[in-house]
Amino acid sequence: MKFRDFEVENEVFLAPMAGVTDLPFRLICKELDCGLLYTEMINAKALCYDDQNTKKMLNILTEEHPVAIQIFGSEPEFMGKAAEILNDYPNEILDINMGCPAPKVVKNGDGSALMRNPELVKRVLDSVVSKSKKPVTLKIRKGWDNNSVNALEIAKIAQEMGIDAITIHGRTREQYYSGKADWEIIRRVKSELNIPVIGNGDVCSIDDAINIKKITNCDAIMIGRGAQGNPWIFRNINHYFKSGEILELPSISEKIEVAIRHMEYSVKEHGEYVAVREMRKHIGWYLKGIRNSARLRDEINKMEDYREVIKVLKNIDK
Repeated sequence: MKFRDFEVENEVFLAPMAGVTDLPFRLICKELDCGLLYTEMINAKALCYDDQNTKKMLNILTEEHPVAIQIFGSEPEFMGKAAEILNDYPNEILDINMGCPAPKVVKNGDGSALMRNPELVKRVLDSVVSKSKKPVTLKIRKGWDNNSVNALEIAKIAQEMGIDAITIHGRTREQYYSGKADWEIIRRVKSELNIPVIGNGDVCSIDDAINIKKITNCDAIMIGRGAQGNPWIFRNINHYFKSGEILELPSISEKIEVAIRHMEYSVKEHGEYVAVREMRKHIGWYLKGIRNSARLRDEINKMEDYREVIKVLKNIDK
């Protein structure tokens, strides 16, 4: 799949997820054959005001590439200025968030709330595309609710405004992450657009990947919650697409090994205090399905020394 002249090695991508797709998790997913990594969403206005915490989220390492930085906001001036700033960053792609359902985001008219205002969508896209020297992509949802399903309308605007590819999550904002993703809306958009379409929603296995490709004819697959605690999903799907062979699921020892490496990356990037707290949710996901996982999670959630956490993890498979 190409973004202008830039081609990715494979078409299974990591979705941007707030509080999840930081540098350490991206490194793990890259090691396990993810084709394109996305950062956590970046507040365009905060970036324009040189907020240091926002800039720290933009730390990208050479071994991660290719990487897309995702920005959010609804003010065309700030979105364009953020795009201009990011021209000097090492990401290959700039992505615009119009899909986040979080109340603290939509109450400001950002994220999926933007889909309710197609005229503003035009202005935001025009501002970003005109200022960015890199391929610009867009991530949207099916619509705001079932009474305002307008993914196709927004997608056509995006294509008209020069967006290079579009990702569609097959849920409305009202659904958040409940219910079932509607892959049919992705198929409809794909059938009417000339730019690449990336399918997103409910891909948690090889079978899901096969089915979403078959139903939607999408150009690539984006995986979010299906990768939480299971970054092997990228390797396994890609291996199947290339060879038709289904790899074995990771063993407990492999899960523990990756969890420990993830912790070490997190300590290096964030420092021990933040890393131990940030890793609690990730470790909970890694431990899912392991015997006594609830007790182990409770034990780890009380720890503040990362070496103690690693010690507990190393003893799990013994």
